Amino acid sequence: MPSLFPTTGVLGDVFSPQLPYTKHVSNPKPKQDLLHPQKHTRFPAWSAVDDMKTKAGALSNEAQKEISKASSAAQAKAGEIELYSLKYYAACTFGGLVACGVTHTAVTPLDLVKCRRQVDSKMYKGNFEAWGKIGRAEGFRGIFTGWAPTFFGYSAQGAFKYGGYEFFKKFYSDLAGEEAAYRYKTGLYLTASASAELIADVALCPFEAVKVRMQTTIPPFASGTFSGISIITGKEGTAGLYKGLYPLWGRQIPYTMMKFASFETIVEAIYGYMPKKKSEYGKGVQTGVSFAGGYMAGILCAIVSHPADVMVSKLNANRQPGEAFGSAMGRIYKDIGFTGLWNGLVIRIFMIGTLTSLREYPLHRVRE
Repeated sequence: MPSLFPTTGVLGDVFSPQLPYTKHVSNPKPKQDLLHPQKHTRFPAWSAVDDMKTKAGALSNEAQKEISKASSAAQAKAGEIELYSLKYYAACTFGGLVACGVTHTAVTPLDLVKCRRQVDSKMYKGNFEAWGKIGRAEGFRGIFTGWAPTFFGYSAQGAFKYGGYEFFKKFYSDLAGEEAAYRYKTGLYLTASASAELIADVALCPFEAVKVRMQTTIPPFASGTFSGISIITGKEGTAGLYKGLYPLWGRQIPYTMMKFASFETIVEAIYGYMPKKKSEYGKGVQTGVSFAGGYMAGILCAIVSHPADVMVSKLNANRQPGEAFGSAMGRIYKDIGFTGLWNGLVIRIFMIGTLTSLREYPLHRVRE
C-alpha cells in the first residue's frame, strides 16, 4: 500500500536546489532557461577566461559612463567651452588681459627703478637706495609712478598675445595639416607666438611710450595716461606714440618665443629629475615646480630681450622729433656702448622672473 507521505528521496529532489548544504540523493534534470540558455563548451578553462573578459568589459563600460558623466558635469560648470570656439578665444583673451595687466602693474616699483637706471646709470647706486630716495621725495605714490599706463598697456597686450596665440596656433596647424603640425609642433607654436606678439605690441606701444616718459622725467611730464597721450600727440603727432615700436618688437618677440619654448620644457625637466611622477605629487609641490619653472624661464627671457629693452627706454626718453630710427639707434649706442645695453639687467631678471612665474602658473593650470 503506497504511503500518503513523501519519501526522503522525493523531499531531497524537491528542496536540494534551494539548500546547498542538503545532501543530494538523486540527480534531477536541471531546468532549461529559455531566455538565457547556457553555453556548453568543451574547455571550461576557456569559458572562465571569457567570463573574466565579459566582466572586465562591463566594468570598463561602467567606468566610461562615469567619466562621461563627470566630463559633462565639468563642462556644464565651465559653460561648455568648446576648443577653438569663439567662447574659447574670448576666455583666452580675457585670461591674458587679467594675467598681464595685474602682474605688470604689481611690479611697477621694479620697473620704475629699472627704467631710470637704464636712462641714467648714475642716478642711483642700488635698487634699495632708489626706492628710499623716491619714497622720501615723492611718497608711496611716487614708487608706483606709471602704474596706470602699465595697467592699460599690458592688459591690451596680454589680451592680444594670449588670444592671438591660440588663434594663430590653430590657423597655422590647419595650414600645415595634421601630420606636419604634429611633426613641427615646436616651430609652429613659436611662429604662432611671434605672430600674436607682433600685433599685441602695436596695442602696447602708445601706453609704453607714456609709461617710460612718466618714469624717466622728474617730476613726471604728465599726471595721467590720457593726458600723457595728449601731450605727446600735441607735440609730435601720433608717430610720437610709436617711435619705440621697432625696439619693442625686438624686445617682446624674442621674449615671448623664449617664454613659450622654455617654460614647458623646464617644468618637464624638473619633474624628470624628481623621483616620482608629476601626478603622484600634491598641489603644493606642483605649485612650487610651476613657480620655479616660470622663474627660470623668466631669467632666459630677460637675458635675450634686455638690450632691446634698454633701447626702448632710451628711444622713448631721448629720441628727437623727426629723427630717423637708425640714426637714433646709432647715436644712443655710441653714447652707451655695448656694456650700456645691459644696464639694469639684475633688477630686470628679478622683475621678469617674478612676472613670468606669477603669470604662467595660473595659465599653465588652466591649460592642464
